Amino acid sequence: MRALVGLWRWRHNPLRRKTDLVEAWVACAALLLIVLAAPLAGFAVGGLSKDALQESVRQQREVRHEVAGTVIKKISRPPVDPDPETSSARDRHSRVLAQWTAPDGTAHSGTVLADLRSPDPGDRFKLWTDEHGQVVGRPLDDATASTHAALAGFGVAAAVAGLVEGTRRLVVWRIVLRRYDRWDQAWDKAGPDWGRTGTGS
Repeated sequence: MRALVGLWRWRHNPLRRKTDLVEAWVACAALLLIVLAAPLAGFAVGGLSKDALQESVRQQREVRHEVAGTVIKKISRPPVDPDPETSSARDRHSRVLAQWTAPDGTAHSGTVLADLRSPDPGDRFKLWTDEHGQVVGRPLDDATASTHAALAGFGVAAAVAGLVEGTRRLVVWRIVLRRYDRWDQAWDKAGPDWGRTGTGS
């Protein structure tokens, strides 16, 4: 913002350097890109992501089916959890030996995670399987798909804004280096006797 105010003030200032004007215009362009291009890019990517995720939701709902599982017996948890980050999520579930009937009518059994804290034989729970009875994950729901799409859009908008700001800083850094080089050249021309009486300065 300071560069924009400076751009207006420097229009006819005799002390204005060319690099000052370039720096101000770069700041103007960066501000416009951050205010306009970043949100547009985020909105576009969010919309495309939402369409793709909604299609994935539709496909998953076609091939994943909710069936009822019946607990045969509880299986003790291994003594050491190899992934401590997932242990809190697993604490809400129990490993059980269960049986279920697939959508195609075939009977299946195996070790699965049941959303029961203390399962007893005969307890029933919900289980997701494919058409052949193989256990699969729960299908993505609309709310989760929308949240993921919004996060993707926000992430792209933030990335575009960061890229623009990084580019602006790089350009300003190059301008400042060029300015310092010109100052060094001017001092070299002035010579070591600059300011002494009788040296013609």
